[in-house]
Amino acid sequence: MVELHDLPAVELRNLLRTGEVSAVEAAAHFLARIEQRNPLLGAFITVTTGQALEQAKAADARRSRTAGGDLPLLHGMPIAFKDLTDVAGVVTTHGSAALDHKPAPADAPLVALFKDAGVISLGKTQVPEFGLTAYSENRIAPPSRNPHAPSRSPGGSSGGSAAAVAAGLLPFAPGTDGGGSVRIPAAACGLVGLKPGRGLVAAGESAGDPARLVVPGPLARNAEDAALMMDAMAPGGHYLGALRREPPRLRIGITLDSPWSGTFPFTPDQEALDALRAGENLLEHAGHTLGDAAIRYDNRYPDAFTTAWTAGVGAARISPAREASLAPLTRTFRRRAQQRSPAKLAESLAFLRRFQHDTLAQYGEWDLMLMPALAQTPRPVGWFTGTAHGSEPWPSAQWPGDADGDYRKQCEYAPWSSMVNVCGLPAITIPVHWTGGSSGSGLPMGIQLVGPMGSEAVLLQVAHQLGF
Repeated sequence: MVELHDLPAVELRNLLRTGEVSAVEAAAHFLARIEQRNPLLGAFITVTTGQALEQAKAADARRSRTAGGDLPLLHGMPIAFKDLTDVAGVVTTHGSAALDHKPAPADAPLVALFKDAGVISLGKTQVPEFGLTAYSENRIAPPSRNPHAPSRSPGGSSGGSAAAVAAGLLPFAPGTDGGGSVRIPAAACGLVGLKPGRGLVAAGESAGDPARLVVPGPLARNAEDAALMMDAMAPGGHYLGALRREPPRLRIGITLDSPWSGTFPFTPDQEALDALRAGENLLEHAGHTLGDAAIRYDNRYPDAFTTAWTAGVGAARISPAREASLAPLTRTFRRRAQQRSPAKLAESLAFLRRFQHDTLAQYGEWDLMLMPALAQTPRPVGWFTGTAHGSEPWPSAQWPGDADGDYRKQCEYAPWSSMVNVCGLPAITIPVHWTGGSSGSGLPMGIQLVGPMGSEAVLLQVAHQLGF
C-alpha cells in the first residue's frame, strides 16, 4: 500500500478533493512523519500540531458543507513556511538569536495567499540567519541536513523546506529566492525548484530588498507538483494545464561563465560537469538545439551585488546589546552595510540595472540558457562556517569568525544563481544526475535553465518533457 508521503502532491490533492483522504488524516500523517524524522534532519524549527489539526478539522467541515463542490485549489494540502515568513500566532525567529522570538500578529502576504488556497500549515522550517546564506545553519536550532546524506547540507536559504520535501515530511513547499534560495536547496536535495520572474508572484517580501531580488517559488519532487503550486501562487497562469502540451523546440545556449569568476576564480567539480552533460543529452534527445554561449559579465558585479544583498541586514532593527549574538557573517556584513553611504547603495543599484540590461541582451540570442545548478556536490554540514558541528546549535563563543571565507565558499558553490535574481528572470533547477549513477544512489546534481520573462510555463514543460 502506498503511503500518503509517497504520493505526488497532485495525486494527494486529488484524493483530498474527492474526500478519499480527509484533511485531518493527511495532517496527522505528515505530523507523524515530522515527529519521526525531524530529530535527525532538523528541517523544522517549529511544529504547530494543534493549530494544524484545528485547521484540518475546519477544512473537513467545509468539504462536508459543500459536498466537495466549491473547494479551494489546495484544499487540505499540508505545507510549511520558511521561518522568515510570518504566520499569525506562530513565532518567527528569522533564524537569529539576536531577536526576540514573539508570535507574529498577522499572516505575511505569501501565507495569506496559500491559506486562501486551502492549505494546512504544519509549522516553520529551518533557515540561516535572515536567509543570508547557501546553507541552513544557525545558532538557535540544530542544522538542517540533507535526507540523501545527513552529513551534508540541504543548501539554503530554503534548506529546511527542501529537506522536508525530499524526506517526505511535506508533499511540496514554497520557498523564497533572493540569490538562489529556492534553486540551491532544490539542486542539493534532488528536487525541482522554480524561481519565477520578478513581479509574477506578488506575495514576495519587499522590506530590505532595494534591488527587488526576492521572489517566492515552489520546491517540489516533480514538475507537475511545482506547476500545481504555481497555480496557487500566480492564479490564472494555468501552469498544470500547460504540462499537457509539449514545449516548442528551443535553441539553448550552454555556458559555464559566471559574474563571480573574476573575484572568486573557481573550477566546477567533475560531478557538476557530469550533470551538465546529462542535461545536454536529455535536451538533445528531446529535440532541442544546443550550442555554446560565451557570456561576458562586468567584473564589478560582485561588489554591487553584495552591497544590495546586505542592505537589508544593515537596516534590520537589532539592539546593539544583542549584536554579539549574530553569526560572524551576519555581524560582519551588517557592520559594512551600516558604514556604506546611501550614495554607494544608489550607485550599486544603478550598476545592477545596467548589468541586467547587458545580460538580457546576451541571453536574448537564445531561447533558454543552460548551466550546472551548482559547481560542487552538496557540502558537509559546517563546511561553510568551519564548524562541522553535530546535532546541536553551535555555541556562539566557538563559532569561527571567517565571514569572508564563508562568503567566498558560497559564491564558489553557487556561482550561477544570483545574477538570475538581478536580471529578474525565471529559472528552474532539474535533478538530472546522481553521483552514484542512479536516482537515490549517491548525491543529487542538477542543471539550471534560465528563460526570458514570462517563460515559467515553458521551463516547467521542459522539466516535464525530460521526465521530471
